[in-house]
Amino acid sequence: MQTIERIAFLLLIVCLIAMIGRRLRLPYTVGLLLSGVLLSATGLLAGVTLTQELIFSAFLPPLIFEAAFYIPWKELRADLKPILVFATLGVLLAMALTAAGMHFLVGWPWQAAVIFGTLIAATDPVSVIATFKEAGVHGRLRLLVESESLLNDGTAAVLFGVVLAWASSGQVSAQHIGLDLLREVGGGCVIGLLVAGILLWIAGHTDDHLVEIALTVVAAYGSFLIAQHFHCSGVLATLCCGLLLGNYGSLGSLSDAGREAVGSFWEFAAFLINSVIFLLIGAQQQGLLGQLQRHAVPILIAIVVVILGRAVAVYPLSALFRRSTLAISMAHQHVLVWGGLRGALALALVLGLPETLPRRAELIVTTLGVVVFSVIVQGLTFTPLLKRLGLLEH
Repeated sequence: MQTIERIAFLLLIVCLIAMIGRRLRLPYTVGLLLSGVLLSATGLLAGVTLTQELIFSAFLPPLIFEAAFYIPWKELRADLKPILVFATLGVLLAMALTAAGMHFLVGWPWQAAVIFGTLIAATDPVSVIATFKEAGVHGRLRLLVESESLLNDGTAAVLFGVVLAWASSGQVSAQHIGLDLLREVGGGCVIGLLVAGILLWIAGHTDDHLVEIALTVVAAYGSFLIAQHFHCSGVLATLCCGLLLGNYGSLGSLSDAGREAVGSFWEFAAFLINSVIFLLIGAQQQGLLGQLQRHAVPILIAIVVVILGRAVAVYPLSALFRRSTLAISMAHQHVLVWGGLRGALALALVLGLPETLPRRAELIVTTLGVVVFSVIVQGLTFTPLLKRLGLLEH
């Protein structure tokens, strides 16, 4: 089958799965993942695989931009303290517990255990945002979960770089960690805001909605790629860029027609890219099915310690705000734990590990196993959990 025909066929599959999923009130992400497994067996996805470059360069920037574009800054600022605590200290706690669990329960050396704990600690914005949109979650809960999932990627990226350097050389100084943190976080935010500022100025000189759409695409990819080029956080750059364009573009830099057109375009783009990602995640399992079975016990242990790590990152830290106006209800805490999905981001990090790294194959298989559990089991039970907690608005 030729490339154009294959793309058209896959788009048809995506549409049908989305329609069936909504008719049955099931997450279409689960249907896409399972369809990826079946399509891979037929050979329709032959030669198309998830790689770190594909996820980081093609898929992640537009999804982060689209999510950030619709985050209201006033609401984000009001809840910024708990979000930052979850996205920093929470990631560290989850990483530590997961690494300890894989070392003591599975018998992995500290090197592999810490690498796994780092790459799996951060919740994945791709999976989280897709699931929350589909479930119809709104208000403070959605803001908390989506904002944290976007911000904790920056923390995970810095930690992952430090851990990988330690695994390769055996030593990392505190000064090195501090400089990395400053470059990744500070540099990423500055680049994102600069790109957004330049494009807002350009958009203010046109009322052509097609040009305005094109400028947002440039912003999404440009901020990410420029930041990555200078070894800064592309995630934070695109996040800051999307926040600025989304909140200040409505003040006149984007025309009314342009803002409506931009919204429709990014809604379609996010749907399409999410669909492709979950299809390809499913396709990865066809060739790794035997390895998933052979590593069933480590994968099951990893699933348990990852969930426990998320719980440790949420419940104790939420208690810090219990007596303040930022208090987080127990129902919201339950959703923060169970809704902390893993997905394409974890796969991108593990696929980018050096070929010479010990236990690389085990890390890839275990990560894939955790991601599959997250998408299927947590994805299928997420909406019932919301209903049981009385958090759905419809």
